[in-house]
Amino acid sequence: MSDFDTFLDIRRQAAEAYVNGKAGPLDMLAATACPASFFPPRGGHEEGADRVADMYARDAISFVEGGETTLEILHSDAVGDLAYWTGLQHAKVRLTGHDEPVEMHLRITELFRHEDGAWRLIHRHADPLVKPEAN
Repeated sequence: MSDFDTFLDIRRQAAEAYVNGKAGPLDMLAATACPASFFPPRGGHEEGADRVADMYARDAISFVEGGETTLEILHSDAVGDLAYWTGLQHAKVRLTGHDEPVEMHLRITELFRHEDGAWRLIHRHADPLVKPEAN
């Protein structure tokens, strides 16, 4: 098992904490140097390590305890100081102000850079998984 495979287990734990309103574990994985970017599921984009980390922290507040998520990694690789995974994120989350859990299914691509001896998230692209219409 490579150090990136081991890291992906830590990434899964950070995702689980995040959907329960805890941004701290993801903050520990976020890039501290530029470039860094985030394309969130609702559209738009953010650039710069500090701005991306701030957006992660702000967005985590919308989740409350009781969420669960899985990362379905379709493929991943690490070469030198760069790594990635791409796949799907399935979640059932509890959102502030909502009584019922909400299901989320996202297409994900994440890029990582080895920074100060650790893998750091430098780009996340997340958008809704939409099933194609039948012809």
